[in-house]
Amino acid sequence: MITAVHALLYADDPTAARDFFRDVLGWTHVDAGGGWLIFRSGPSELAIHPADAVSGQHHEVSFMCDDLDATVAELRSRGADFEGDVGRQPWGRTVRLVVPGAGSILMYEPAHPPAHSLPERGSTT
Repeated sequence: MITAVHALLYADDPTAARDFFRDVLGWTHVDAGGGWLIFRSGPSELAIHPADAVSGQHHEVSFMCDDLDATVAELRSRGADFEGDVGRQPWGRTVRLVVPGAGSILMYEPAHPPAHSLPERGSTT
């Protein structure tokens, strides 16, 4: 059976991105060999969105948090940068976290009930 989601982040500077996840975000990791770090990312959930004519089929990673303002403040104190200000979408409050060498990642405080804490199988809300 499937036991986890393994997300991939492609970076022009993977060393800078790995350093950021390790040193600024403080994520625990394993070294798969030769400095190839694989990070524990915590609970996850998966949403299926319709593809459109512009972007077609693609995949995205977003980071969720319970309190966006507190998370932004904490990460800024550790040296993180953000693109723009916190905004509001129908599905939650958002900001883009800059990942050195890898662009930015959407970070959001969901307005919807999170699915990541549901029982593993057979339950819905």
